[in-house]
This record gives sequence, C-alpha cells and structure tokens, in this order.
Amino acid sequence: MINQSVCAPILKPAEISYEQFIPEIKEIGFKAIEFWGLPEDIDRIHKLTQQQGLAIASFTGHDDIEHGMNDPSQHKRILNELEHSIRQAHKYGVHGIICFSGAKNPELSTNQSVQNCADCLNKIAPLAAELNVLINLELLNSLVDHPGYECNNTQYGVQVAQAVNHPNVKLLYDIYHMQIMEGSLITNITENIDWIGHFHTAGVPGRFDLDDEQEINYAGVAKAINNTGYPHYVGHEFHPKHHYLHSLKQAYNVCNVQ
Repeated sequence: MINQSVCAPILKPAEISYEQFIPEIKEIGFKAIEFWGLPEDIDRIHKLTQQQGLAIASFTGHDDIEHGMNDPSQHKRILNELEHSIRQAHKYGVHGIICFSGAKNPELSTNQSVQNCADCLNKIAPLAAELNVLINLELLNSLVDHPGYECNNTQYGVQVAQAVNHPNVKLLYDIYHMQIMEGSLITNITENIDWIGHFHTAGVPGRFDLDDEQEINYAGVAKAINNTGYPHYVGHEFHPKHHYLHSLKQAYNVCNVQ
C-alpha cells in the first residue's frame, strides 16, 4: 500500500481551518500532510497532526528555484538554509525536505552542473543522516511551469544522486512535471526507484485532478510504484476542480492500490 500525503497549500481552502482539514484527510485515509514551506503556526499544526496520528511528509528546504545548487556562488546561502530546514524537520518529525538545481547556465556543461549540485549536497548529507531527514532534489518541467530549470529530466536527477551516492539524498519525482517533459513514467520510475525519496501528483494538462479527463493513467503508475516496495510518500499537489474533499477522495482511491 502506498503512503499518501496531501500538499496543504494547494488543496486546503483558505477558509478551512487545520482543525477541520487534518481530521478530514485522516478520515479519507491519508498518512501525512506536507507544505511548500513550514507555516508560521507549525507548532499548532504539528500538535494537530500528532493528535490524528498523521506525519508531516515534506517541505521546501531552501528558497529560490531559479538560483539553485548548480551555481556555486549560491552554495553558502543554500547550505545555511538547508541546515536550518533539516534541524526544523528533525524537530517536527518531517520525513524529507526539497531542494532545487536552479536554472541552466549555458556556460556550464551538464557534467559540471551535476557536479556542482553534488558538491553542495555532499556538504549537507552528513547532517541529514545524523538527524534522519531525506533531502530530495525535485524534477520540474521547463516547458510550462519553470522555464530554464535544469533538473528537468530523470537522467539529470539520477546523475546528481549517483554522484552523491548517499542514502539521505534522493529525488522528488514529480509525475506531472515528468509527463510533460519525457513521459515513459512507469519505466523511468521503476528503473530508478532506489533514487526516489518522494513523489508528487497532478493531472496533465492543467495540474488538476487525477481523473479520466487528463492523460496520465494514475492507477497504472500507482500500481507500478507499489510493486517496487517503495516505502516513502506520494504527495498530491494539484488544483482541485471540484469540492476539495471530492477531489481528494478521488485521488486517494485511484492511488490506493494493493
């Protein structure tokens, strides 16, 4: 069975309190909640998740998607931000944090860019291991949502992960983004599952529900993930077309494979 989480910033309506939202997602069957950054009221939210037996699956570990780890001039800032995020993740029992390659620099070869990312991650991986937190490099599309972003394909991400070769450094495989960039989802996922520490979902096109009006066969993708024995989280990160509970129940059910 897949451990499913809900990305609160995109799926929780602003008028719905966490006191209402967290029990609702627990009742559906979700195991965790996640954020794009830790909210100011994280202490209250953490207490609510503990009361409901939920985990916090993930949050972004450093600022600025465009200026990322492929640029050595950004390493000092990013490492400071990652250290703070890892310590916060440890404090609140968060499973993993997210990091970014940054936009492609045309003056750098892919190999040098990969090595720059690996150099940055090598410096922070020991702390992540000490505090039992995963660092997940996110794969994003550069055709629709993030023009210029370099880690826009599975191969690049895997090269970084392999160059670091540390059990606490993995990839966030965003299914929506990778369908836009390269397709072959089941093959790329199953062949590289050992390097993946988190998943995100959304329908293509539009980043909406995981329904039959979009092109990804999420039932098949979920079954393939489950068959690998993948132990981490699959987080839903889409704009709901319907009432949020209707959309969340539909997403949960399509990914609730045995």
